[in-house]
Amino acid sequence: MSQAPKLRLGVNVDHIATLRNARGGRNPDPVRAAKLAIEAGADGITAHLREDRRHIRDEDMARLKAEIDRPLNFEMAATDEMLRIALATKPHACCLVPERREELTTEGGLDVVGQHNALAPVIARLNDAGIRVSLFIAADPRQIEMAAKLRAPVVEIHTGAWCDAVTDGHKEKAEAEWQRIIKGAALAYSAGLEVHAGHGLDYDTAERIAALPEIVELNIGYFMIGEALFVGLADTVGAMRAAMDRGRGA
Repeated sequence: MSQAPKLRLGVNVDHIATLRNARGGRNPDPVRAAKLAIEAGADGITAHLREDRRHIRDEDMARLKAEIDRPLNFEMAATDEMLRIALATKPHACCLVPERREELTTEGGLDVVGQHNALAPVIARLNDAGIRVSLFIAADPRQIEMAAKLRAPVVEIHTGAWCDAVTDGHKEKAEAEWQRIIKGAALAYSAGLEVHAGHGLDYDTAERIAALPEIVELNIGYFMIGEALFVGLADTVGAMRAAMDRGRGA
């Protein structure tokens, strides 16, 4: 690539809703958080409507679509219920993710190879509705190649294993995972896919992955919401934007 394209920042507001739901009521409001993040420089907002509604609720998705002036990325399992809600909400994008009720967070990439028959009609319906489809997958060649065959225009590379290894100080594992990401991003780009990345990213890992020119969007949530408790959401978004810009310019 002759010049790396602009790197977009999507801010995930799920855990504003987690905090709200701990006590019930309306506060803190994830829609207010989304607006603050946009004012501070976020290029879009991500929210995951889970089957058990543990954080984001149906009304949150409706309000986000109606009240924010940046793209809304609707993370969802590929179920009939979520497809119906997505088609009614009409977000800018839908990111299909694996989901198990007992998991604390999304634990791995979507198995598009094993589930291609189930995923194909969901992807087709979303494509037909003009909703950009993204598949949240590991940086595995077989998964990337199947994503392209399924006509999903975007893949989001799951960076969790790499980020965990970096945080835990497992240098060899971190380097192996990093090389997988590098190769996966290049393969996806060569297959004509738009490449995003996310899960577990903090300032340091976001700065490093920003140097990969094939990647055009990072979606980050948990770290930023935690950091915002200490310095505020606007400062956190600004610091993340700065880290990404440093990495992009490296």
